[in-house]
Amino acid sequence: MPLTYFKRFRMEYDLSTLVPTPSEPGGYRLIPWDESLIEEHAESKYQSFRFEIDANVFPCLGEREGCLRLMQEISRRPGFLAEATWLLAWQGDASSASEYCGTVQGIRDRGNLGSIQNLGVTPSHRGRNLGTCLLLNALHGFRAAGLKRGYLEVTAQNTGAVRLYERLGFRTVKTVYKAVDVAYA
Repeated sequence: MPLTYFKRFRMEYDLSTLVPTPSEPGGYRLIPWDESLIEEHAESKYQSFRFEIDANVFPCLGEREGCLRLMQEISRRPGFLAEATWLLAWQGDASSASEYCGTVQGIRDRGNLGSIQNLGVTPSHRGRNLGTCLLLNALHGFRAAGLKRGYLEVTAQNTGAVRLYERLGFRTVKTVYKAVDVAYA
């Protein structure tokens, strides 16, 4: 089958230069990792990625069941870091139910490196610095775990995410190409 290739950047961050976490924007609340919320993480991931380029690069992100399987796999990995894994909820007013609208996971990878996994904010909640809030909290979780550097991979076409990471101090250290079956792309 024919393949298409997606350009991706590996970006790294020196945790010794970490800035303080911003306060949560009004009406939002960060929820630390709790295994009982795995389905909420998965649904937030699905809602964040299903219409985005990364659902072409990683087809599981475009399916509810795929996101649930991915969350289960991430949370079972030996290097999974609960302190770098967050769920974001929109509370609205006191009488409304919570709406989960963002997620990020962190994994200890090869010694003193922390790997950001699947940072996502649902479309209706973007543009409010929620990605910054999630990312910085995950990075602080890496530092609390004694890690020295954090990294992530981002699809080059996801220019909003690339700009966010560069603005926060991430530097591109490598360009990689992800091969994807054309039937999915």
